Amino acid sequence: MDWKGARVIVVGAGRQGIATAAFAAGRGAQVVLTDARPTDALGEAQRRLEGLAVEWQLGSHPLAMLDGTQALFLSGGVPGDIPLVAEAQARGVPISNDSQLFLELAPCLVAGITGSAGKTTTTTLAGRMLAAMQGRGVHRAWVGGNIGNPLLADLDQMAKDDVAVMELSSFQLEWMTRAPQVAAILNLAPNHLDRHGTMEAYTAAKARILDFQTAEDIAVLNREDPATWALADRVQGELWSFGHGELPTGQSGTFLRDGQVWLRTAEGETAVLPVDEIELIGEHNLSNVLAACAIAAAAGADAAALRAGVQGFHGAPHRLEWVRGLNGADWYNDSIATAPQRTEAALYSFNRPVVLLLGGRDKGLPWGDLALLAAARCRQVVLFGEAAPMLDEVFARYAPELPRSQASGLAAAVAAAAEAARPGDVVLLAPGGTSFDEFVDFEARGERFRQLVSEL
Repeated sequence: MDWKGARVIVVGAGRQGIATAAFAAGRGAQVVLTDARPTDALGEAQRRLEGLAVEWQLGSHPLAMLDGTQALFLSGGVPGDIPLVAEAQARGVPISNDSQLFLELAPCLVAGITGSAGKTTTTTLAGRMLAAMQGRGVHRAWVGGNIGNPLLADLDQMAKDDVAVMELSSFQLEWMTRAPQVAAILNLAPNHLDRHGTMEAYTAAKARILDFQTAEDIAVLNREDPATWALADRVQGELWSFGHGELPTGQSGTFLRDGQVWLRTAEGETAVLPVDEIELIGEHNLSNVLAACAIAAAAGADAAALRAGVQGFHGAPHRLEWVRGLNGADWYNDSIATAPQRTEAALYSFNRPVVLLLGGRDKGLPWGDLALLAAARCRQVVLFGEAAPMLDEVFARYAPELPRSQASGLAAAVAAAAEAARPGDVVLLAPGGTSFDEFVDFEARGERFRQLVSEL
C-alpha cells in the first residue's frame, strides 16, 4: 500500500488503534481515528498521538467518513457488525487490522499463538525461550500482539534475523488473510459467544491462523484437545503437536516421559527439563509449557533455550498470581479467568479449600459444570457484579448446599471473602466473567484486587 496521502480510517482508540494510527500517520497517510466514546474518555489516547496528523471522530461513526477511503482498520474490541463496517464492505473498502498489517510487513519469522486459554502464558514463555537463543541464530526476540504490546509499533526496529512471538485473539483473526510462519492453536472451548454467536463461528475465526499458511510453514496443535486436533486436516504445511502422552510416530513436538518434558524433531528426541523444575501452578500450565516448547522449537530454539525459558518463570500478572498470605490463607489473583472453563482450570490447581470470588459480566457461556466443581472444591463462593443474581440461580440449581453470598462489586466481594477465609484456605479471584461491568479490562480488575487485598 502506498501510504503517502492515502486516506485510512482506524476504528477504536485502544492500544491496537493507537499503534495503527501512529504507524499510518508516520508514513504520510491521512488518518481518521474514530471511537464511539466521547472526548473526555480518550485523553490518554489523544496525548499519545499528539503531534501526528490524526483527525479524530468521537462519539459516533458517521458513514460519510468512508468517502475517498483506501482502507479501514478495526481494533480487536470493535465488533464487525457495526454499520460502518457493513458500509465499507458494500463500497469495497479493504478491511484489515494491526496484526494483519504487521504480518504483511514483518521482516522476520513470526510465531503466532491463539486458543481459548493460556495464550499469554504460552506467548511469554515462547518469547523467553527464543530470547535465550540470542547470539545463536536469533538477533532479538520480540513479544506482543494481543498480549498488550501491538508489534506494529516495533516494526521499524526489527531485522531479518529477529523472531517475533505474537498472541492473536479470535477478534483479530476473523478479519485476517495472512498467517504467521509458525501458527499454534492451544485449545478450543466456548468463549466470546456474545461476540461470535456460535461455537462454530468462534472455531472458524481461530482456524484462520491455519487457513492462510503455506506448504513451507509449521502448525502446532494440541493433540489432546479434540476440538483443536479436529483441525489437523486444515494444516497446509508441517504438523507439530504437544501433549502429555507420547507423540504419534514420525511427528515432531513435545511430550512427557519419566517425569520430564521431551522434544522430538527431525534430528531426534531430547530431554528438555524435569517437570518438578517447572514453577508454574496447575496442570493447565504444564500444558502451556509443553506448547511453548513446541512452538519455540518450531521457530528455531534448541533444548537448552527451552529449559532456560522455563526456569525462573513464575507466571504472567493476573494469572494465578500469588498476592499475599493473610491469617493463614493464601490470596491468588486470576483475573484473566474470563470464562467458566478458565475458572475450572484454576480450581483444579489447588488441593486446599477455596473461597472463590466469581462474577463480573456474563458472556453467555454455560456455568453448570463450574458450579458442580465448586461444590467439590470450595468452602464458599462469593458472587459479585452484574452476573451475581444469575449465578445465584445457577448455584441454587447445581450446588444448593455450597455456602454462597452476593456482593455488589469487587470491593465488597473481597471483604466478604476475608470474613469467610480460614487458615489453610486459598482465596481465589477467578471470576469466570469479563470485567466490563466495573472495570475497563481484566488487568484493571486484577490491579484493584491486589490493592484491596494489600489493604486488608
